[in-house]
Amino acid sequence: MPLTEAAATAQPAAPAPSADGPPGAGAVTFGARALVRASAARSGVELKAFFRNKQSLVFTLFFPVILLVVFASIFSGKVEGTDTDFRQVFMSGVIAAGVMSTAFSGLAINIAVERDTGLVRRLALTPMPKTAYFIGKIVRVVVTTALETVLLIGIAATAFDLELPHTAERWATLGWCLALGTAACALAGTAYSAVIPNSRSASAVVTPVFMVLQFISGVFYPFDKLPLWMQNTAALFPVKWMAQGFRSVFLPDSFTVVEPAGSWELGRVALVLALWAVGGLVATTLTFGWRGPRVR
Repeated sequence: MPLTEAAATAQPAAPAPSADGPPGAGAVTFGARALVRASAARSGVELKAFFRNKQSLVFTLFFPVILLVVFASIFSGKVEGTDTDFRQVFMSGVIAAGVMSTAFSGLAINIAVERDTGLVRRLALTPMPKTAYFIGKIVRVVVTTALETVLLIGIAATAFDLELPHTAERWATLGWCLALGTAACALAGTAYSAVIPNSRSASAVVTPVFMVLQFISGVFYPFDKLPLWMQNTAALFPVKWMAQGFRSVFLPDSFTVVEPAGSWELGRVALVLALWAVGGLVATTLTFGWRGPRVR
């Protein structure tokens, strides 16, 4: 007997809930499995798209590496008032720049392009859970940020004698500072994508913010040597605190004599980064749109 069109295109029925489980347990389990599958598929698409895009690789992943190699090759000497090589200070700061490059700049530009081309709206109209879109972005950011950090630390340690952390406590500090910094920058980048008018202007809107924050946050120059108004402005943003946290990991404690507070302030580092993560999440919830300017 021939199949009807409806029967041929019918989706398989969801598994019935177990008689032993609570009402609705089967539906919840089926929904969770669907979300996991959709998230895994979306994550794979995100990573493939990133690594196949030469522009993303150069400007998001390799730009901080280029900065590291160029500046560490040019500058030398001790930081005034310490026995610490300037290159060690710069290499700690450029790791923070790498996190911002992948988590803030890369993500903001990527979302703006997808929204402008209508991809975000088309994905919203598919059966894919919307949560899977954000999980895919999270996986993309985590993988690329981890790769960026490993590249920077590896090059700095092998080519420029960056001293690796020598205690478990410092490795732990590296871990939580990296995690909080990535979350803060990624959520800020997602929220910031809402102010980008179209894909053509994405880099022009994002890059100045990225570069200015590097200069005023002590990435390219010792933070205590910057004008006080720059220090106060930088303290409002996460890059300064990430750089300070990474300095506490890679530099000797004696370097705190030139820190503005005279200490690493790790509690404040964690607090500011956490507040930026929460603020970015709230801003993303309020501003994220699934419709681009070309599609009404």
